[in-house]
Amino acid sequence: MDWTLVTALRAQASEQLSQSVAADRTRLDRAAQEELGRAVVLDLVDAAMAEAVNAGESAWSPQRQRVIAQAVFDALFRLGRLQPLVDDDRVENIIIAGFDHVLLELVDGSLVDGPRVAESDEELIDFLVFLASRSEVNARSFSQAQPRLHLRLDGGSRLAAAAWVTPRPSVVIRRHRLMHVTLEDLVERGAMTPVVASFLRAAVRARKSIVVSGEQGAGKTTLVRALCAEIDPLEAIGTFETEYELHLHELGRHKIVHPWEARPGSGERGPDGRQAGEFTLDEALVDSFRFNLSRQIVGEVRGREIWAMIKAMESGTGSISTTHSTDAVAAVRKLVTCAMEAGAHVTHELATSKLAATVDLIVHLTMDSIHTVQGGDHSRRRRRVTEVVAVAPGERATGYATTHVFRTDSPESGSSAGALPGVLPDDYRALAEHGFDLAGYLAGQPTGVRP
Repeated sequence: MDWTLVTALRAQASEQLSQSVAADRTRLDRAAQEELGRAVVLDLVDAAMAEAVNAGESAWSPQRQRVIAQAVFDALFRLGRLQPLVDDDRVENIIIAGFDHVLLELVDGSLVDGPRVAESDEELIDFLVFLASRSEVNARSFSQAQPRLHLRLDGGSRLAAAAWVTPRPSVVIRRHRLMHVTLEDLVERGAMTPVVASFLRAAVRARKSIVVSGEQGAGKTTLVRALCAEIDPLEAIGTFETEYELHLHELGRHKIVHPWEARPGSGERGPDGRQAGEFTLDEALVDSFRFNLSRQIVGEVRGREIWAMIKAMESGTGSISTTHSTDAVAAVRKLVTCAMEAGAHVTHELATSKLAATVDLIVHLTMDSIHTVQGGDHSRRRRRVTEVVAVAPGERATGYATTHVFRTDSPESGSSAGALPGVLPDDYRALAEHGFDLAGYLAGQPTGVRP
């Protein structure tokens, strides 16, 4: 494949397509634009072949014409040279540290080398700029002034990129394999025990506010989808995310889903500190209170967007959110720190009191690798719920109290079940009315804590 030619033809096709769309008084949808784009690409390929023949080269075979046309089309409407990697069901994550340094993280946890994704770092950056700007719904800026990029891709994948502030352009594409997933599915995969599943199912039905914590790639978004699958299909749900990842509005399980996506601004900041076009999760949440929502699901909490989560939980709708953390109790401290990023007016005391009053449960996921040499040296990843912690207002020193409803199994136990019954606060016994297997939980408690 002559990728230099493909890049040149993509640029020409993009320009011609933009002119055609601008000249058309009717607004073309995505399908119509792709149909028009395919015609433009075929014309450009024919012209390029004619030019090559005039220069003394042999005529291209029909197969070569099709391959080049498809490559240009993928570069124009999809992910270009990345598209085959995203389409490969064996690949879970794509890690790029320069155009010729590509690693593929497979579903079994192994890492293999991948093909180069451009002919130079400059070409890779150029394609990322094009990719960020072509969205009609939520275009993003990627430039020396905006050197980071977070972008949702077709099919539910998420792209994160950085350039100009890194030695070479860095890109990570995370693929979400489990879209239609339930708690029963996760039990079958060994991610939790049936008792844990019954507790989480009952907590969702009882409208407990839940934060799912874990390291990167531990399966937090997948677990949130499974928790949301327990919400009545007729409940009106609002989702609030920096980039769409849950895709509840596309899964078809729930009749009413209003998805909100934050939008970064561009240009210089105004007197209010905001960039033109910026739309925050806080603003989305304020708007959502006029949509008669039954549930508000706030996506990943990394900073001051935690106030959107707190507001959702204060409404008592049974909100669900995620955050990065090394363990469940550390997640509480992380959320306090995030809350204090909102400004000097948010004191440690205010942050802890708000969180203690609004967060009911922290569900922690752990990912580890199981290395085997039998039948070949390889490893596979195991994702499990290892802790469920109940949060409540507590003593003055911390501002909150935590109780391990389910605790991490100790290495000495030899168990691989994940989270085991711990101590159940009295008010959580009422979850039995919503399907919690209380008898199974009590039977699994350590002898010292059984009633």
